[in-house]
Amino acid sequence: MPSGLIALLDDVATLTKLAATSIDDAGAAAARAGSKTVGVVIDDAAVTPGYVVGLPPQRELPIIGKIALGSLKNKLLFLLPAALVISAFLPWLLTPLLMIGGAYLCFEGAEKVAHKLSGHHGGEGVETISDPAELEERQVTGAIRTDFILSAEIMAIALADVEASPIWQQAIVLALVGTAVTVGVYGLVGVIVKMDDIGLHLAKGKGAQAAFGRGLVAAMPRLLSTLSVIGTAAMIWVGGGIIVHGLAEFGLDWPEHVIHDAAVAAGGAVPAVHGLVEWAVTAIGSGIIGAILGAAIVGVLHLFPKKKDSPAAAH
Repeated sequence: MPSGLIALLDDVATLTKLAATSIDDAGAAAARAGSKTVGVVIDDAAVTPGYVVGLPPQRELPIIGKIALGSLKNKLLFLLPAALVISAFLPWLLTPLLMIGGAYLCFEGAEKVAHKLSGHHGGEGVETISDPAELEERQVTGAIRTDFILSAEIMAIALADVEASPIWQQAIVLALVGTAVTVGVYGLVGVIVKMDDIGLHLAKGKGAQAAFGRGLVAAMPRLLSTLSVIGTAAMIWVGGGIIVHGLAEFGLDWPEHVIHDAAVAAGGAVPAVHGLVEWAVTAIGSGIIGAILGAAIVGVLHLFPKKKDSPAAAH
């Protein structure tokens, strides 16, 4: 009997070690998958602060909290189960869905560039809402709707990185990525939107503290502008990279080979920072593809009559 108990305990210990290893593997896979969503995450962080513009400062963090909760529901209640169903029963659909999402990212990025170059601003002609509660509800609803599209792309990118893993590990990875991205993005957004208030508070002090506070307030517009530029660029290069990889999956692999060979050659020319150079060249190559595709989609869509922007869609 004692020997049987010892054997049982040994089996339990072995299973525990296996479970711990599997969870560690899932965590590592989540980190890898999450790193590939950086472009979408940056754009999400750049776009979201715009949803609290014009609202009372005391409502900024509660509104961001509502958006974050909606984002988490998008990822865990809707997109995660859908991703697992696709992985289990329609795995062939993942690459086309990723490419559709990639094309959308290229379009969004190219459209932002086109608006910037033309001087067009999406807020022109938008209906004004005087009721603060109605305005808040509209902003939250619009943000969650936009987040759903970006979240879908994040989950699809993460799933593509672990599609060969067991279904339970896919679920853990997607849940980890979805939760980590949501907490990270909206935590950062919360800091960004309150940074000017923090600066104003510090500016009431004396000496270096006051100078730092004034500098913080002055830096906010430039920070938001820089985030917007980085987010737009990230959308284009990530979208282009998804398209390039998707084309290779369907047999049209020369764009991927050209970009890869160029990146390796450039990295070899500067061995001290070859990794950084290879990444930069790959991003530039993917960005060129993404910009061409995005501009083409924008051009085609501009051939059709444009509907008047709805209040909920404006941001």
